[in-house]
Amino acid sequence: MTQTKKAKEKTMRAIALDRFGGPETLKLQTLPVPEADEDEILIHVECAGVGAWDPFEREGRFVEVLGQTPKFPYVLGTDGAGTVAAVGASVKNLKEGDRVYAAELGNPKGGFYAEYAVVQEENASHIPGGLNMEQAAVLASDGLTALTGLEDVLRLQRDESVMIFGASGGIGHLAVQLAKRMGARVFAVASGEDGVNFVKGLGADAVVDGHSDKVLDVAREFAPDGIDAALVTAGGDATDRALSAIRTGGRVAHPNGVMPVPKAPKGVSVEAFDGEGGRERVERLNELIEAGPFDVRVHRVFPLEEAAAAQAALEEHHLGKIALRVG
Repeated sequence: MTQTKKAKEKTMRAIALDRFGGPETLKLQTLPVPEADEDEILIHVECAGVGAWDPFEREGRFVEVLGQTPKFPYVLGTDGAGTVAAVGASVKNLKEGDRVYAAELGNPKGGFYAEYAVVQEENASHIPGGLNMEQAAVLASDGLTALTGLEDVLRLQRDESVMIFGASGGIGHLAVQLAKRMGARVFAVASGEDGVNFVKGLGADAVVDGHSDKVLDVAREFAPDGIDAALVTAGGDATDRALSAIRTGGRVAHPNGVMPVPKAPKGVSVEAFDGEGGRERVERLNELIEAGPFDVRVHRVFPLEEAAAAQAALEEHHLGKIALRVG
């Protein structure tokens, strides 16, 4: 294994938990830099994504779901971006100095709320499509979730119609663009006037504010015989009403964790899923992104030491994603 002397000797700043709990558990600490095994890379993190699931993980519920035994200090952060600082002996496709983005769920070596993070090579990639570090940092988890939902679960085909519910959010705004690149017709349900304007700019064929009473009217105008499929990123009464626009025999997909669980009309299948990573999925995501201009919207960037404020911002109205500036 190649591990740079500089990385070995350094400690790093990290937001780490000594116990699970509320925002007060997010403490700036000095920790040892993790070491990369032979199939891993060490990333000098510049930016980290702040996931909608991060507070859930902070409270300790994530490790319960995964059946893991937590190790403290516990560093949050499922995805991020930076520069490769060291590589393991069997790493083939990445080298020191490469600009990369990555995601790794439940990483025992710690997450991206830190100046350094270790991930398996297959979960990292060169940054695609001219994205900057902030954009790349927030892309991996939500991009792979959107891609998995559209391609693997819904099996979306060219010229099919698809509803993206939550289209101005983290997963949703990426899904709109990916679905268009797959050749689908996109009916987008966004949040607020700013969300509608944002998603119109992403190329959706029809956009409506999910808070209005016109969702079904616009949906029927868009697809008089019903919409073929839906990717849902938020649950509730408004979601369930919108799903009545899905045709009999249509299908609905939602990431695990969407609550309440969406309810579709009789004759419409509903499937929950997790985003899938790995080399093949990441390469497919990159391929779609590089097909043309791609907007990864970063609503706000917080410094690392303000991680608690960044997580609080998840509960406020925002477009796209929240990020942490680490290095």
